[in-house]
Amino acid sequence: MTIIIDSDIATHPVARSGDVRHVTLSPHPSATTAQVGRALASAAEISGFGMDLDATLDWCVDVGEWAPRVGEGRTAELWELLAATAAIDVGAARILEPHLDALTILNQADRSDLVRPEDTWGVFAAESPDHRLRAEESGARWTLRGSKPWCSLASHLSRALVTASLDDGRRALFAVDLRADGVRAHDGPWVARGLTQVVSAPVDFDDAPAIPIGPPGWYLERPGFAWGGMSVAACWWGAASGIARRLLTPAQSADADQLALVHLGRVDASLWSARAVLTEAAELLDDGRSTRVGERLLSERVRAVVVDAAALTLTESAEALGPSPLTRDEQFARSSADLHLYIQQHHGLRDVARIGREAARQRAAW
Repeated sequence: MTIIIDSDIATHPVARSGDVRHVTLSPHPSATTAQVGRALASAAEISGFGMDLDATLDWCVDVGEWAPRVGEGRTAELWELLAATAAIDVGAARILEPHLDALTILNQADRSDLVRPEDTWGVFAAESPDHRLRAEESGARWTLRGSKPWCSLASHLSRALVTASLDDGRRALFAVDLRADGVRAHDGPWVARGLTQVVSAPVDFDDAPAIPIGPPGWYLERPGFAWGGMSVAACWWGAASGIARRLLTPAQSADADQLALVHLGRVDASLWSARAVLTEAAELLDDGRSTRVGERLLSERVRAVVVDAAALTLTESAEALGPSPLTRDEQFARSSADLHLYIQQHHGLRDVARIGREAARQRAAW
């Protein structure tokens, strides 16, 4: 029996499909809830789910055929899917999220015609002063030249959406075939102890053919850019919830002391708060009210709340459980290391400063 925790650790309603339970953002199961349950059941049948990259990517392709898109009325269902996946295996969610993000971006750009049934997608938009990627136009043909950093799973994916600089300094988005001539994915450096299988290394492009997606600047200016950041936060929340489950047993013991209850209580309150924030954000996106708050501000607020909950969960679980599960429990140790690395996608005080700057500008009312 595969057990995936419910969203607030102990009391929130859970959806069921067969013998699988999964996290939910809403107490009202939907049609997608059953689909999520079936997807989780199929994941449970994959030996090495999350670590076996080929099998996990095949699963992601299947999920991408029906998964809801953020901002289209079923955002909470999408985030439930991501969170439930992360609760099973953090690496699997780290693989699934960019694949679904790419499909959403292509749909927003009205370029779903580029999606082939067998494709596995990544989104490579990181920048680094040590790597520069330029897009060059010759007639009706675009090519990419240079290097792109932090390209996760590039050697395993078939296609990717990649940002590159134009001659006028603006950035544009392009679809590329990662198996085409002129594309070379590096296999490192990657010495991470978390997400070891999700190698994020540079890719070199040498006159690689590229297809423009949207006009210059569109990728960063579209509302969906901020929405994608909240989808990542849903993964953090699901991963933290999976780790937090381990705090239940010592707290339920007849010998439980006050400290065991304090650790559980702090994590419970934090994850409950994060769930509430994700739920409200999903509603704001789907009914259009997110524009009143500001898409970027909403995303930064959600990510800040969820990353704090995830970090607190890691700290409290380590203090409550000690070194034993981190050294003797493969799943717990790997999940903890994976989540610790995954939340580094939040830029800490720099991101929080952006919240403060925007809140001051808007004279934010709470």
